[in-house]
Amino acid sequence: MKNARTKKRIQLMPPEEEIEQTFLDAAEEKLLLRQHESHLKDFCRRFSPPMPRSVLGTAFHYFKRFYIHNSVMDYHPKEILVTCVYLACKVEEFNVSIAQFVSNIRGDREKASNIILNNELLLMQQLNYNLTIHNPFRPMEGLLIDIKTRSSLKDPERLRCSVEELLERTFQTDACLLYAPSQIALAAILHSASRLQENLDSYVTGTLFGQHGADKLPNLIECVRSK
Repeated sequence: MKNARTKKRIQLMPPEEEIEQTFLDAAEEKLLLRQHESHLKDFCRRFSPPMPRSVLGTAFHYFKRFYIHNSVMDYHPKEILVTCVYLACKVEEFNVSIAQFVSNIRGDREKASNIILNNELLLMQQLNYNLTIHNPFRPMEGLLIDIKTRSSLKDPERLRCSVEELLERTFQTDACLLYAPSQIALAAILHSASRLQENLDSYVTGTLFGQHGADKLPNLIECVRSK
């Protein structure tokens, strides 16, 4: 009798090919997340009142970290996306009420409010309550000030637009999970300088890394530029 029930249960199971078609594979999940990262960036750009870049960076960190241990098949990226932005607004002290926040969302705003507030605690739990994010914009400012005072580069402010653009582009990669904010900022500055046909190698090796920097020049420059 038991064997008969087991055999019947096996017969009722869908074939393996059908199971594979039902669930997303890793590449499909990654593609879906990349698409929603673009939506996240667009949402923050259109947000009213204008949102500081630090909120954008923090929201990207939360979104990426959440899906390290979770699947889009369990939690819809659209719902987690807006929750990440709302939590980032709080953490970065960009004070907007939930009513102001959902006024930037199309559709049923009451439903959107409920989704965000219901997912907020879940998001914090999945982030292990490590909510402080160090974005690369602050080290970028420090490096630009340092370049103004301790390098021979004329008008370092010329680099700013290109650097900020590149830093925003890095949020759509995994760089923020792999490298320190200061490394990302320095790489963006060096890349922007090279686009303007300026050379900051002597500043990096002689000023930032001190008297032993010249010995490490090949490895240091290659490592920073590769980021």
